[in-house]
Amino acid sequence: MVVKRPQVAVAVLVPVLVMAAIGLWGIDRGGMWRDEAVTFQVARRSLPQIWQLLHSVDAVHGLYYLLMHPVLAVHPGEVALRLPSLCAAAATAGLVAALGARLARPRVGLWAGLLYAVTPMAGHFAQEGRSYALVAAGVAASTLLLARAVTADAGGGGTGGEDQEDAPVGRLARHARVVGWCAYGGVVAVTVLLHEFAVLILLAHAATLALARMPRRVWRDWTCAAGAALLVLLPLALISSGQAEQVAWLRPPGGGTVERLLRSFTGPTQLVLGPYLLLIALALRHPFTPPARRGELSVPTVALPLLLLPPAVLIAVSRHWPLYDDRYVLYALAGAPLLAAAGAERLLLAARRAGFARRDADGLMRGGLGGGPGGAPGPASDPGPGPDRDPDLDSGRGLGSALVRGVRVPYAATLVGVLAITLAFVSQLPVLREDRDPARRPDNLAVVSAAAAQRMSPGDSVLFLPSLGRRSALAYPKGFQGTRDIALEEPAPVSGTLYGRETGPDELRRRLAGLDRVWVVAEPYALKSAWYPSDPTERVKLTVVGEEFVPRAEFVRKGTILRLYVRRAPTM
Repeated sequence: MVVKRPQVAVAVLVPVLVMAAIGLWGIDRGGMWRDEAVTFQVARRSLPQIWQLLHSVDAVHGLYYLLMHPVLAVHPGEVALRLPSLCAAAATAGLVAALGARLARPRVGLWAGLLYAVTPMAGHFAQEGRSYALVAAGVAASTLLLARAVTADAGGGGTGGEDQEDAPVGRLARHARVVGWCAYGGVVAVTVLLHEFAVLILLAHAATLALARMPRRVWRDWTCAAGAALLVLLPLALISSGQAEQVAWLRPPGGGTVERLLRSFTGPTQLVLGPYLLLIALALRHPFTPPARRGELSVPTVALPLLLLPPAVLIAVSRHWPLYDDRYVLYALAGAPLLAAAGAERLLLAARRAGFARRDADGLMRGGLGGGPGGAPGPASDPGPGPDRDPDLDSGRGLGSALVRGVRVPYAATLVGVLAITLAFVSQLPVLREDRDPARRPDNLAVVSAAAAQRMSPGDSVLFLPSLGRRSALAYPKGFQGTRDIALEEPAPVSGTLYGRETGPDELRRRLAGLDRVWVVAEPYALKSAWYPSDPTERVKLTVVGEEFVPRAEFVRKGTILRLYVRRAPTM
C-alpha cells in the first residue's frame, strides 16, 4: 500500500487537536493541589535557589523545575503552570498516531492517537502541573525515534538480515544511522532526567528488539545509545538515592493495583473496557505470524513491551521496596491504544475477507444457474479487489457501499472507527467532567487560603502542623497576608528547603508562651493521637498546643484542618 504524506499528516494532527481541546476544557480549576503547589513555588525561585534546593530534596524533579522556571517567569498562574503538561499530552497523542501510521497504516495511527486523547488518565495528567505528561511525551518520542533508527540501521525498509551487516554502507546512510541513534539516545537521556523511573523504557525497547529479531549491528548501536543515557542518569540516581525519604509515603501494591491500572489505561467504564480488551486480544492473536522479516517492527512488537514491562517491573520491585504509583508509569499508557487500534484493523480485514468470500460464493452460484456462457460466472461474481487492498480506497464497494448502497463513501472504514471512538468518549464524559472538579484532587490549597483570609486578622499568629502545611501559604500567600508564622526561622527560598526552616524547640516554647490565641493549620493525621513526630520542634507544637490551649473554632476541608486555639483559663 502506498502511504500518502497528507494522510499521515491528518492522522497525526487530528489527535493533537482533540487532546488539546480536551486538555483545555476546565484547565483553570480554581486551585492547586499540594504537588502542583510545590512546582509553582519552587519554579518561581531564582536559579541559584533552585540549585540549592536540589542538593537536599526533590532532585528527581530538578530538570522539570528548571524547565518551568522561564514559563512561570512570563506569567505565574495556574493555567501557565499546566500548559506545558497540556502541550506534552497533545504531542504524545500525535506521537502515538505517528507510531501507528509508521508501524501499520495511517488509519491505525489515527485511531490510536484518538484513543489516547479520549482516555481519562491522559486528560487527567494533561491538567497536572507536574512532569508526568512530559515524561510520557519523551517516551513516545523515543519509541518513534527507535523505529526510525532501526529502519536506518537496517538499510531501509525495516529489514536487517545478516547479509546486510557486512555490506558497504554509503556515507549518507552512515550519517543517517548515527544521527538517528544520537537523537534516540538524547531524547531518552532528557526523559529519564525528567523522571528517573522512565529508565524502564529501555527494558521495553530491548524487548522490542528481541521480538523483532534485530541483527547484531542494531543491538550494538542501541546499546551505545542506551548506555550513554544511563551514564547521564547516573549522577541523578546517586543524588536521589540519598533523598529516598520523599517516597516513604508509598505502600506496597495491593491486590487491586493491576485492575485499577488496567482500567486507567483502557477506560474506567465497562462499556469501553470490554471492547477495548477484545481489540487488544485480537491484536495479540498470533501477533508475530505470519512471521515478519528479520528486523521488521510491528505494532505488537513495539506496543506490548511498552504496555507491560515498565508497570510489571515497578510493581514487582515495589512489593519489597515500595516505589509504585500509577503516575510513574503514565508513559506506558501509549501501548494500549496502539494495540487496540491494531486489533480494530485486524477485525476490519477479517470482516472484509469474509465479505469477499461470501460474494465469491454468491457469484459462483449465480453463474452455475445460468450466468455466463457455458456456466461461467456472470459479471455479478466479479470478486473485486484482493483482500489486501485498502477498503477505504475501493469505489462503491466493501464497507462504503454497505453503509450507503450505491454511493461511494471515501474512507468509510476509517470514519466508522472514529465514530466508535467518539461513542467511547461520550460514554466517559461523566468521568472526564468529574475529574475537572477540584475536589477530585487530594486537596485544594486555594480554598485553605481563602478560609484563612476570611477567619484570620492581621497580627494573628499561625502554626503549621507539620511544617509542610505551610504549602498553602507559599502557594497562596494573599490569604495569610498580615499574619505571623510563629515557628518560622528562615523562609523556604532562602533556606534551600521546600517549606522553610523552623526554629528550635526551646525558642518555639518561648514564642508560644507569649500568645493568648493561635491558628493551627494542620494535616488531618497530625491531630490524631497516634501521630508521634521524630522532629523535636513538631513535638513541642503538639505538646504546648495540647496542654496550654483549647480549640475555639474550626474549618475542615479535605486534606487540611484550620483550627483556632485560645489559651486555657487559669485554674483556681
